[in-house]
Amino acid sequence: MKVFFDGGCRPNPGRIEAAVVLRGRAHLFEDLGHGTNGDAEWLALIQALELTRAMGLTDVELIGDALAIVNRANLVLQSAQPAGIHEAAFLALARTIKPARIRWIKREQNLAGIALAKRHPR
Repeated sequence: MKVFFDGGCRPNPGRIEAAVVLRGRAHLFEDLGHGTNGDAEWLALIQALELTRAMGLTDVELIGDALAIVNRANLVLQSAQPAGIHEAAFLALARTIKPARIRWIKREQNLAGIALAKRHPR
C-alpha cells in the first residue's frame, strides 16, 4: 500500500502543517507546532506512520519528496540510532509498524504535496 506524505510551514520557520494521502484520500494536519520545513517533513512522516497504524495497515510504502528526510529515515531504520526527537519518535513508531519501504519521488508526483499546495494557491 502506497502512503504519500508531505509537510510544510508558513513562513519558514513557522506554523507546521502536513498531509498524508492514503487510499486516494487526503488527510490534512494543521497547526502541528512551530518549526522549520525539515521539522514539517519529519512530522508528516510520523503522521503517515500513525495513520497506517490506526488503520491497522501493514506492508506500507511511505513516499515523500524530501530526499534528506527519506534518506535519513532509512538510515535510522537500519542503524536504530536516532539523532533527534523527530527521529526518535519515528523509530519508536516504526518498531510497532515497520514500513516495507521509504522512498523519494519528485515533488510534482507527491499526492500529499499536491494536497498541501491546493490549500495555498499562488
